[in-house]
Amino acid sequence: MKHGIASDSAHRRWTSHLVALLAAWLLASAWGSVAQTQWNLQALAGLGVDIPWAERARTTWQDLIGFAPVYAGILAAGWLPALAVGNWLGRRWPAARNAWLAAAAGAGMVAAVLAVDAVAPMPSFIDATRHLPGLLSMAAGAVLAGFAYGRLTSRAQRKPM
Repeated sequence: MKHGIASDSAHRRWTSHLVALLAAWLLASAWGSVAQTQWNLQALAGLGVDIPWAERARTTWQDLIGFAPVYAGILAAGWLPALAVGNWLGRRWPAARNAWLAAAAGAGMVAAVLAVDAVAPMPSFIDATRHLPGLLSMAAGAVLAGFAYGRLTSRAQRKPM
């Protein structure tokens, strides 16, 4: 009977971590998609193109449907190793766990985007990441999502099972 309780507890903890990771991944994917869309639309506006708010909203929605899944895949490739390192560091220095996870999520996103840019036939796969301010605007979402993942999973670890 004791084994069944421990197994059920581990399953609940694993499930809560997976749900938290998926929520953070969706947050970072949506943030990055919206950031790159607005970055690109602002670049067009800077060239004198008039972009009404309705067009901005429609373009943002289309990118959430079309670009966000592609970006989510890129993000996942960077996050898998980065969050593993962040979790490892968080176990060694638990007081800074959320900071480690936030930094790892941001670093993983940047590494993945730079890796895609290195193999893409065009100068940069995501135009917003061509320059540091655009890259940082997208990375901010990954950092926030990594921090949220840390917060959500630290609560799950403290719950009595």
